[in-house]
Amino acid sequence: MDHFINLTLSGLANGAIYAALALSLIIIYQATRVVNFAQPALALISAYVAYTVTGATGSYWLGFGSALVTGLVLGVLTERLLIRPVHNKSPLSAIVITLGVLLTLQGTAGMIWSNEPHSFGYALDYRGMFSPADAFAVGSVLLVAVLLLALYRWTPLGLRMRAAAFRPEVARMVGVRVGLMLTVGWGIASLVGALGGVLAAPPFLSPNVLDTAFVYGITAAVVGGLDNPFGAIFGGFLLGVSLSYVSSYAGPELVTLAALVILVLVLSVRPDGLFSRPQARKV
Repeated sequence: MDHFINLTLSGLANGAIYAALALSLIIIYQATRVVNFAQPALALISAYVAYTVTGATGSYWLGFGSALVTGLVLGVLTERLLIRPVHNKSPLSAIVITLGVLLTLQGTAGMIWSNEPHSFGYALDYRGMFSPADAFAVGSVLLVAVLLLALYRWTPLGLRMRAAAFRPEVARMVGVRVGLMLTVGWGIASLVGALGGVLAAPPFLSPNVLDTAFVYGITAAVVGGLDNPFGAIFGGFLLGVSLSYVSSYAGPELVTLAALVILVLVLSVRPDGLFSRPQARKV
């Protein structure tokens, strides 16, 4: 029984990472209908900045804060400089651009910091059942979820962001600066992704360290529903716990296959995700 509890708690810690990455994807997808394949690269650069600042100052928390700021700035720059010019064109154009950003930033990280793994520490002690580092990962992601809920539901900025995402033409008619709201959304999404990147990087940081976590983040987003940010959080935790069980009882080599099976099963029952809103169809 203790082993089962330990697996569950470990899965929650990993699920927090998948939830953060899934949430960063869904914030952008809701606004633009574009899957941001550049997100792991933005998170990667943020993690490398955290590594550099921590090494220079000796303070993990300065590095942590600098990673979040870096993620915010990179998200804003990506939207303004690369995505905005193709906003009214085919969504495929934006997807191709995000793939280009992914490859470019991963290559840049290798050139600047080398392709060799760098030791990257945890925020807190990582030893023991549901360690302080695990608790920090889960708590920080849940805190972000609460803050986003408060932002979207109870602030004028959140109202404008939702209007710009779901009814941009109407939002423009009532004076909402839709372009600015999209930029803010990209910044927030990239900040959340940077959080996921910093949590996922330890104990060793390398240019491809986030690739697997990003795949699981996409899976969590689809399982939860691409139109429901908080469904993505549940999907991340569900996936993390499920894969923890698979890794222990069936073997770590089956973890990726298990993620695919979970995705197929969910889409077979709920094609739009577990927490998707019912869609009216014209007949």
